[in-house]
Amino acid sequence: MITLSEVGARISPETGTPGRADFGVYLPGITFDKGYRVRAKVIHESDQFVRGIEPVAVWLSWMKGSDHDLWAGGLSLSAAADQQPGTHFGSPGRYLYRYELLREPGGIPGLGAVRFADPFGRDAGLGTLSSFTAPAPPPFAWTDDAHTPPPVDGMVVYELNVREFNQDFDGVVTQLDYLRGLGVNVLELMPVTNVGEDVEWGYTPLGYFCPDDRFGGSAGLKRLVDACHAKGMAVILDAVYAHSHPDFAYNTVYDSTGEPNPMMGPFAGEFFPHRPGSDFTKAFTAQYFTALNRYWLDEYHVDGFRYDYVPGYYDGNPAGPGYPALVYETYEYSRTLPRFQTASGASSIIQCSENLDDPIGMLSRTYTNTCWQNRLMDTARGMARGGYVSEDFAHLLDPAFVGYPDRYTNPASGETFPVAPFQYLETHDHQRFLNEFGRALAPDLLEQPYGDRTRFYKTQPYAIALFTGKGIPFLFQGQEFGENWGLPEDGIGRNLFERPLHWDYFYDPPGKALVRLYRILGSLRNTSRALRARGDFYYYSRPDHLSAKVLAFRRHAPADGAAPPEDFAVALNFGDAPATVWLPLQAAGDWREQIDGAMLLSPLHDGDEALVTIPPNYGLVFRRL
Repeated sequence: MITLSEVGARISPETGTPGRADFGVYLPGITFDKGYRVRAKVIHESDQFVRGIEPVAVWLSWMKGSDHDLWAGGLSLSAAADQQPGTHFGSPGRYLYRYELLREPGGIPGLGAVRFADPFGRDAGLGTLSSFTAPAPPPFAWTDDAHTPPPVDGMVVYELNVREFNQDFDGVVTQLDYLRGLGVNVLELMPVTNVGEDVEWGYTPLGYFCPDDRFGGSAGLKRLVDACHAKGMAVILDAVYAHSHPDFAYNTVYDSTGEPNPMMGPFAGEFFPHRPGSDFTKAFTAQYFTALNRYWLDEYHVDGFRYDYVPGYYDGNPAGPGYPALVYETYEYSRTLPRFQTASGASSIIQCSENLDDPIGMLSRTYTNTCWQNRLMDTARGMARGGYVSEDFAHLLDPAFVGYPDRYTNPASGETFPVAPFQYLETHDHQRFLNEFGRALAPDLLEQPYGDRTRFYKTQPYAIALFTGKGIPFLFQGQEFGENWGLPEDGIGRNLFERPLHWDYFYDPPGKALVRLYRILGSLRNTSRALRARGDFYYYSRPDHLSAKVLAFRRHAPADGAAPPEDFAVALNFGDAPATVWLPLQAAGDWREQIDGAMLLSPLHDGDEALVTIPPNYGLVFRRL
């Protein structure tokens, strides 16, 4: 079994010194008997670029008979300082290290020493350098004992790239009140683990256990998660488990030696055609990622995971290795953690699948409670480009109508929990939704045109639909004020080019109008049972509506204990002219429009229809008082 307490760099106290550093790394099949030797090369960060100062070598011993061929060794930092007089070695501070693999005599044939980052390193420097701090910092002072993630039915999710959103983890903390004002209660962070490139989305991991130093490292991520929890917001991490960076340790070591790879190999749909990804039929792979998930839950208090590119580790067998086993094991472990415990006995951990080929299957057959799926977005973009209104868009606002389950039930145990898909107009994988309505003349540095923000109003009925339909509303950073970066269809310009948010858009007329709308919609979603993920939905399929480019539907929640029933009627105008239509109202009484608040309808009988005029590219949301 993988035991995290014996791998990575661990710092233990020594009287009057910065401490002792012990190292451990699993290298299955790499043994002393075969002539292999392993050492850590360690240097104080202050000496990293100083001429004439070389790192200290720490030879590791092969633990014969150990699980996964453990190599381990260590040194007293103060004692080792005698090897480097006049340096910072032995002083408190940050140290950098990496491993070297040799084969006696003379190293790996044709290569000499093979250098690689610690695959269990808890912090990282630049490139393939791992790091630790001595003396070890005190444990983080968490303040989130009372935190629980929101239920599936009540989630509003916001995806962000830490660097592009506001530089680093602390920069995100400064904007949490802003996000909460949009109704957001779940942050989905694009990958935050260490990568090799200076600008990268994070989808080729180099170090799985360490938050990237550019974002603020381990301490910065803990501050962000704790601050989110203090404001009632959950945090889920984009988990990239199907593939890795070519310089990931278990690529580098086994590509160089030719030894059988314990982790990488063909398994399911490979993302990179020129190299295999993670092979979950191998015991070491399954143990590695199970241990990794437990580590993130324990050490960083995260609330779950968005699993990137699930087809790369799902072979279609819901009882097989790979994704199904990983989410099940993670779910079972989460039940031991207080923040995930619920009155029903089910865990409230958030596990989101990105399997765009089979999102319904993910919710139906695995321990997944949310998923990415592109159907609503694709239909909305088709409408935007073509200038038409599709009833398919209305049907997709009711995931149950198109086949999505509202619960997962384990066929063997009967265990059950609620599930729902994410509903979105934008993600990091696609150009901005606003850009579908027109392009500005000036391009960016990649010759990608910006979207025409003077046409922001075109996005409004879609935003209203997103928050008033069923499923889980999901926003991508800056969508709420009309962000308009372009995005290439393919090539390295997609993920190796930084697109920082234009926060100045928040203050201009398009931005102010959109932010106002999103804030109202977020508040409605948070405070209305009928508008949450599984309130009743009924679409009014009427020719007079369609001819006016209008879609209308109702939402309902029955009485629940002391809470009275709730009723909403929503009418969306996707046209460029005002639309006057008859809107059915399912119950007599007073109905107040909720976005602008000026319109009041008072049908005398259940089922009466009211003649309403919907402004162009806008919508009306009526609530029965």
